[in-house]
Amino acid sequence: MSPISEAKTLSSAAVRAKHKEFLFPSVTNYYKESVVLESGKGMRVRDADGKTYLDFFGGILTISVGHANDKVNAAIKAQVDRLGHVSTLYPTLPIVLLAEKLARLTPGRLQKSFFTSSGTEADETAVMMAQVYTGRLEIIALRHGYSGRSMLAQSLTGHAPWRAVPTQVAAIKHAPSPYCYRCPLKLTYPSCGVACAKDLEELIKTTTTGQIAGFIAEPIQGVGGFITPPKEYFEIAVGIVRKYGGVFICDEVQTGFGRTGGSWFGISHWNVEPEIMTMAKGVANGMPLGVTIATPEVADSLKALTISTFGGNPISSAAALATLEVMEEMDAPKRAAEMGGRLRAGLDRLKAKYPKTLGDVRGMGLMQGLELVADETVQDRTPAPEKAVRLFEETKKRGLLIGKGGLYGNVIRISPPLIVNAGDVDEALKILDESLAGWA
Repeated sequence: MSPISEAKTLSSAAVRAKHKEFLFPSVTNYYKESVVLESGKGMRVRDADGKTYLDFFGGILTISVGHANDKVNAAIKAQVDRLGHVSTLYPTLPIVLLAEKLARLTPGRLQKSFFTSSGTEADETAVMMAQVYTGRLEIIALRHGYSGRSMLAQSLTGHAPWRAVPTQVAAIKHAPSPYCYRCPLKLTYPSCGVACAKDLEELIKTTTTGQIAGFIAEPIQGVGGFITPPKEYFEIAVGIVRKYGGVFICDEVQTGFGRTGGSWFGISHWNVEPEIMTMAKGVANGMPLGVTIATPEVADSLKALTISTFGGNPISSAAALATLEVMEEMDAPKRAAEMGGRLRAGLDRLKAKYPKTLGDVRGMGLMQGLELVADETVQDRTPAPEKAVRLFEETKKRGLLIGKGGLYGNVIRISPPLIVNAGDVDEALKILDESLAGWA
């Protein structure tokens, strides 16, 4: 019996036992008793014991056009039979067609791409390109941000639970996050004048040489808990960064490809065009692919030899091309805006119904967060991760998968595949309501 055939005969309990025995303990799983997923189609997944769930987290915003999408799967199968792997030492049709399409979809003058296997590698490449292009080293990142799991990416990450070692890359400074619900400066928007953005100038003047390479930020902070900035934030922050000679690296790993609604990329909402952009996750509907795209002058500044063994391989590139084609056919930005509006209206109703527990609702499009607190009605915004755990377990029992994030583990992240319809949204809202009733 093949390993795959054997896996189909194992119960959830047996798979959990093997996971505990053979994987790093730090490979954490959701839920007190983890869900062993065995198959999926569209918006639904099924576990090894036959229970079906409505997926409203999509593999961390990765299953953008649904599980086992027929068009994407067909493109993968055809490419596997044609050509599987050659590395970037040889140009292939899928990689150049994908690069051309990304140049068309991305904002501003972004044109030339470098492909890797993950968002971590994409961010690594982006930082290197900012340093090469400017001839400088220092990078500004944001507190509560997340950039991946390598040494550099952990150094960029402003989120202690995701830092495995104390030794960090030195040339990185962390600016305050535009976290209005928990303003680090103890101010209130809009009377604050977006002081968190203006603080970047003080940060540059006091903690750097004054000669910075760049600024890396997510349009909406993902792992940080879907922290959504004020509308003026990026224009102010990027203006300061460019004043001191730096470039703007926009991390669209979670926000990209229509997710935030109305635009293909999250940064388009903020009236800023980056010199470098990174993406991964939803671009290939689950196949490993990271992208760093830059303006011609930034891309052309790298003179050293470079290669990616697996980046932009024919199979992942074919998957991405098919995924983007499906997104264009369904007008993903428009759909995310419409379904996101329906979802947000429902979440706002839940906040009004459960005002003690639901402290904040935030996000854009199909990227919505719920921050759970001790008691918002008496302005006690103490993070309540235990309430998030309870809501997780209650929604699981009722067949809904959601995500979690935030520095304190108290933010529910809701980000269904972009194919979600009104019925799915209403079903998820109903389960959330039932899961909160009686205790929240």
